[in-house]
Amino acid sequence: MSSLLADTDVIGESKIVWLEDIAGLESVRQAVHGTPYRKGKPNFGGLGRLVGYAELAPSVERDPHTSLFHRRVFYLVPHDRDSEPDGDYRTGSPGEAVDPQTVDMGQIGEKTERSQRRAITPAGA
Repeated sequence: MSSLLADTDVIGESKIVWLEDIAGLESVRQAVHGTPYRKGKPNFGGLGRLVGYAELAPSVERDPHTSLFHRRVFYLVPHDRDSEPDGDYRTGSPGEAVDPQTVDMGQIGEKTERSQRRAITPAGA
């Protein structure tokens, strides 16, 4: 099970950069974010705490409509499980959340038993 992104959203990634140690994070939110640069830490004001991002290969072109590069970012918000272990996401996770240990360049992260803090029922089961 993936999380709201399509395979086309991760084409051209050359590197995943983690700003925090993901070993202690059971889930992170992933989204596609517009940025003027292929590499380096993107500006991520106001959406939450940036914990990682993707860098893009030199062959990736800007979006012709926005003149921005579309890069994946990984983030947490104040009410996520890392900050509020007994809060709304004590079990389960938001739709865009994945287990950070399943993230790799060009590969959408997945929900796991770890990210959900419960067993996952396979699709179609």
